[in-house]
Amino acid sequence: MNKLTINISDKFFGNGSSNPLTQLEDVGSLVSIIVNAAFVLAGIILLFFLIFGGISIIAGAGKDNPEQAAKGKQAITSAVLGFVVVFASYWIVQLIELVTGITILN
Repeated sequence: MNKLTINISDKFFGNGSSNPLTQLEDVGSLVSIIVNAAFVLAGIILLFFLIFGGISIIAGAGKDNPEQAAKGKQAITSAVLGFVVVFASYWIVQLIELVTGITILN
């Protein structure tokens, strides 16, 4: 019976190598974790809106509904514009790292 148990405490609260929250040294580390998570979340949302817009365009063309196709085009346009904003913000963060010498993104 002893071989069937697993100590999950080591995975979550072990030596700190697997849990990023245990590696917090200062506020900069917390900001780095939040910014990295925001970039990942933005990428997932971008993918969702691109797929949604493409399906809307195809469905609007199939039903001969120009309003639905226009909504799909608007969703894709918004997704691409959002990608440009996120991409530019990533490079602005990289520029701030270069100028100040502070590591923001690990």
